[in-house]
Amino acid sequence: MEIVAILVLVAIIVLYIINLYNSLVAKRNQVSSVEASVDAQLKRRYDLLPNLVSSVIQYLTHERSVLEKITELRTQAQNASSKEQKFELNGQISSLLPSIKAAFEAYPDLKANQNILHLQESLNEIEEQISAARRAYNSAVERYNNAVEMFPSNIIANSMKFEKAVFFNIPEEETKVHNIGELFKRS
Repeated sequence: MEIVAILVLVAIIVLYIINLYNSLVAKRNQVSSVEASVDAQLKRRYDLLPNLVSSVIQYLTHERSVLEKITELRTQAQNASSKEQKFELNGQISSLLPSIKAAFEAYPDLKANQNILHLQESLNEIEEQISAARRAYNSAVERYNNAVEMFPSNIIANSMKFEKAVFFNIPEEETKVHNIGELFKRS
């Protein structure tokens, strides 16, 4: 009778450990899945930016350096070797985009150009989708990281080499109110 009780207890513990492990795997896979969604939105942004830059560049002369920097960052982000680097570069792109948006306010001819208006609308839509995908990704990362760090799943996570995931942080520049006058101050 004692052996049966011990076997049942061992079986319950083994099933519990298996359940914890499977839960960690599911959370890690969810992070990967949502990251793929973020990547798809970022790719849409990467594909749109050259069209926007080339369309706007003919109107803008003082802002050329901003447009060139966005193009350079886009290329670097596409070739990023780590999540941290990819997120950092995309944060830099996000911080420069208000400069392009401000150009639409500063240059009435841009507002009248239908191609540029369409590109601006597309960029706004993509930025909203990136923001939503970033929130979904960070939510999945939070759930996964909690499971990796909280007892008792942290015991399984540490023994199976589960590592914390990286958050896709919002660049500090995005949280500030932009001064349009400063963005386009002419020398």
